[in-house]
Amino acid sequence: MSGIRKQCELLGLHRSNVYYEPVEVSDETIEVMHRIDGIFTESPFYGSRRIREALRREGINISRERVQSFMRQMGLRAIYPRGNFSKKQPGHKIYPYLLSDMRISYPNQIWASDITYIRLRQGFLYLVAIIDWHSRYVLSWRLSNSMDVYFCREALEDALGKGCPEIFNSDQGSQFTCNDFTGILVGKGIAISMDGRGRVFDNIFTERLWRSIK
Repeated sequence: MSGIRKQCELLGLHRSNVYYEPVEVSDETIEVMHRIDGIFTESPFYGSRRIREALRREGINISRERVQSFMRQMGLRAIYPRGNFSKKQPGHKIYPYLLSDMRISYPNQIWASDITYIRLRQGFLYLVAIIDWHSRYVLSWRLSNSMDVYFCREALEDALGKGCPEIFNSDQGSQFTCNDFTGILVGKGIAISMDGRGRVFDNIFTERLWRSIK
């Protein structure tokens, strides 16, 4: 076993994070992203058009396309019915939404997961969390500098060390639909539920967690 691989296992890191070389982001871009985050935190029903208008009132003139690009990078989605930014990947199975009108009565009945971003002074990191819908307890979380499946899988494996849900709910992002992730759930006999495209309220408890963190 190589030294790097052994050290990564001991630290609980994936090797891709060790070899990752961060892309330099300008101070101007960071400031714009921070303002977008601030506007969205205050008004989570704002889409890219209204955020662009708010930025222009502050003297920041950028195109709607650029606002949309930043929102995609930061995982921001206005809380109203609309198409989301998750793209289906070839070979990734999309599971039906199982939670309509379901009564949440006990722990480990339903777990849910989602990804957001945490802003930093010189950039941002992605945060994934897994919560129990009954207790609202955060079972596991991970930070990463890239939107890959590895940190999501590590969070899932950590949470499964504490228990096992009947149903696991997520959105249709490729991190959650790939076989590396769903295979763990299938192997444990856990039913998989996925939010309808654009239906942010399907995972409302996780959305509330993100707003609390921010």
